Amino acid sequence: MRNLLLLLLSFLMINTASNAQKNQEFEKPINILVFSKTAGFRHASISSGLKMLSDNSRGQNWVITATEDATLFTDEFLARFDVAVFLNPTGDAIEVEGQEAFEKFMKSGKGFVGIHAAADFEYEWEFYGNLNTGYFLTHPPAQKATVIFENFDHPAMKPFEGKETYTTIDEWYSFKENPRPHVNILARLDESTIKAKDDKWKMNDHPLIWWNEKDGMRSFYTVFGHTHEAFQDRLIIDHIKNAINWAAKRID
Repeated sequence: MRNLLLLLLSFLMINTASNAQKNQEFEKPINILVFSKTAGFRHASISSGLKMLSDNSRGQNWVITATEDATLFTDEFLARFDVAVFLNPTGDAIEVEGQEAFEKFMKSGKGFVGIHAAADFEYEWEFYGNLNTGYFLTHPPAQKATVIFENFDHPAMKPFEGKETYTTIDEWYSFKENPRPHVNILARLDESTIKAKDDKWKMNDHPLIWWNEKDGMRSFYTVFGHTHEAFQDRLIIDHIKNAINWAAKRID
């Protein structure tokens, strides 16, 4: 597994470096760390998420380093990146030393994007909980449901402009605490479109997408990303793409 991950890492670095030379939307490249280690449930869609990011690296001038090796989280390693994308990680996967290095990285003014299961990760790490601002509680069965957009004042929402709602298939997380008091909510779940045996998943006010900026750190979370299809949906691709560029302080 380690050799496979290193091979994938090498492929992505070579691929993104060569792609960045043509069809660039941004002149200056940014370095992105994609972390997807799972110590709990593993989403099959991680592979599709990695492919989507790699496919978009050409136009975005992204240099991507993808790893599931948490021992790499050192001051020296993290210093090379502009933004960290946590792509469906789960469980307790980063040791204390790595957590401390990541905190320093973020506090130096970096960006963070949490995708889907980033909320099902590191429940005992206070800094991370405050950064992602939402811990997974449960979910109804994955199904088609409707997302209600609350505002479009963030670049990640531009792909959805002109729409009041968006209906798609995903796994609709509920959270242990409502993040609304602590972040800027961009979208919530229309709970009336969910079919489930019980109401344990209901929040009544059910945020799904949000952002925050504090002490020079930018953070963004989106619930999209449970399915392979999510990373093949052009609107969701552009949603995540813009979130990454915003977190890297390329756009406002």
